[in-house]
Amino acid sequence: MSATSFRVADGRAPTRPAHDPAASPVGTGRFARAGARTTVGIAIDAALAVFVTACLVLMWAYPEPATIPYHLIFVSIMLVYGFRIWPVPATLAVVGVLTVITGLLMVDAYEEGVIDLAELSEIPLMPALLVTMMWHARRRAAAHRELERMSTVQRDMLERERSFFRDTSHAIRTPVTIARGHLELASGNALVPTVREDLETTLRQLDRMSVLSNRLLALAQIDAGEVLPAQRVDLADFVGEVGANWSAEPGRSWAVDVDTDTDAVVDADPVWLALAVDALVENAVHHTADHGCIEIRGTASKTTCSIVVADDGAGIAPADLEHVFHRFWHRRPPNGPMGSGLGLSMARATARAWGGDVRASNRPTGGAVLELVLPRSDAEPLV
Repeated sequence: MSATSFRVADGRAPTRPAHDPAASPVGTGRFARAGARTTVGIAIDAALAVFVTACLVLMWAYPEPATIPYHLIFVSIMLVYGFRIWPVPATLAVVGVLTVITGLLMVDAYEEGVIDLAELSEIPLMPALLVTMMWHARRRAAAHRELERMSTVQRDMLERERSFFRDTSHAIRTPVTIARGHLELASGNALVPTVREDLETTLRQLDRMSVLSNRLLALAQIDAGEVLPAQRVDLADFVGEVGANWSAEPGRSWAVDVDTDTDAVVDADPVWLALAVDALVENAVHHTADHGCIEIRGTASKTTCSIVVADDGAGIAPADLEHVFHRFWHRRPPNGPMGSGLGLSMARATARAWGGDVRASNRPTGGAVLELVLPRSDAEPLV
């Protein structure tokens, strides 16, 4: 069994409890917000009615400057309508009544000789501008409602997908653990070499299923937008621990090195980070021959820390460099089992959740290089 299998089979895969909708009074909050919006809307409508009435009184009492309150009436309605959209019948009724009343007052002012004939052109113009603005406001509101509906559908779909991955992962893990226990007991008692080999093959496939279930669960949590936990992780200690775990894996030549200062740290979660780095190392194991050399190296600059996994295998074809991090995309290994197609994708998603990334390249002398880069922490402790 590989070091990865030991790591993911011992229950260390990061899991988080699902949110219980019943634990928070969402419905109560929604009704409270709706009630508050209704109260504010009524207050705005009342204030607008008072202002429009005052302007109509000014137009009637002082015909000479009637165009000023006339314009203020329609401008105020436009401003309020930009924040509060009324039903279509009420809107048409308000516009129609105001057009008639203000039009009569403007005509009366013209007949008294206090305004010019050109001013009467405002009678159809201002209502037309108001109706046009209202039409655009309603279109914008409809587009906003559609966007909210699509966002809700998308959020629900992501939540269902996350729940599916989570439930599937847990559903796979339990029977795999039970089957593994029975097979390990059987393999210890199997005397026929062919039977022992078959049991070992079955155990390796169960290991792959364990890795797959844990990576599905990890990707589901990241895709759901959950903030990954973070704490101070010492780069030298972490690389040393990962290297020690993998150095116990037979069949490869391992080189572990940390060529950085001892106080280089990153803000990450050790378990999540270990899953990501294990995926990089597992990829190197799959694509190197027996007794091939794999190097795990930690480096740091003034702003970043890197964990580099390099191998002496065939490397990555230039045309495949842009695809290696795609989900379920495989490079066929020269020997050994095919991977899950999720490891490198999960590693990159994990690194990006902390503001980092994973890069792939080839060594000039042959072999692939995978580098996980994270921002280097400052000297202040995490809050």
